[in-house]
Amino acid sequence: MNGIYLELSRRNTMRGLLLFLAIFPFIWMFFAIPFLLIRKPDLSYFLMDIPCFLMALWITALTVRIDISTPSDEPIRFNRLRRNVYVNSFHHIWWKPWSRWHVTTKVYPWQHLRAEVWRQRGATAQGGLIFTWGVSIAIVKPGTNQVIDRFPLSVGQDEGSSWDYVRAYMQHGPDALPPVETFNDPDQVPPYNLALRLAPKVRWPAQIDAESRSAPR
Repeated sequence: MNGIYLELSRRNTMRGLLLFLAIFPFIWMFFAIPFLLIRKPDLSYFLMDIPCFLMALWITALTVRIDISTPSDEPIRFNRLRRNVYVNSFHHIWWKPWSRWHVTTKVYPWQHLRAEVWRQRGATAQGGLIFTWGVSIAIVKPGTNQVIDRFPLSVGQDEGSSWDYVRAYMQHGPDALPPVETFNDPDQVPPYNLALRLAPKVRWPAQIDAESRSAPR
């Protein structure tokens, strides 16, 4: 953060969990391969054994790729002098682990942003309730309330404090915010988190990177 732009992190702190869970279907496949090779094919072989093996292979590929192919962060930059917002987002197709996943960078005018606080409630197997909440940003068509795009502002539970922080910065600058002792490097990851260490680093397109960090001439 400085007088020109503010960059917010959207790093998922749960990274590494899927990579750990992928161990179990991988072990199952490891022991299933010799059994499938020596077993005489019959009806159950094609209706149960092969489909189960393919399902385990799909689950393993999906969980591993989601955890190590998603970039280490998906930051957002708010340029208060240009009055623009730059969003770095990763796009994947969860049911196609072998397809091409990619990162996009989009630019939106600040005046077209609207904050949306959302809450979800779900039931557990034991009959309890789980509540989650967060803040999303809707991009509206100029002069209307028609939403043309939407993206999450933060990761995790957030009742609107992140949006208040951003608004204070965009309206009054960094002097209106609490002082920050240290700033995190988006490419610095915990040494114990294998998924983040294998994940691609945060990269902005050169032109967007220069524009989002500079003032208009």
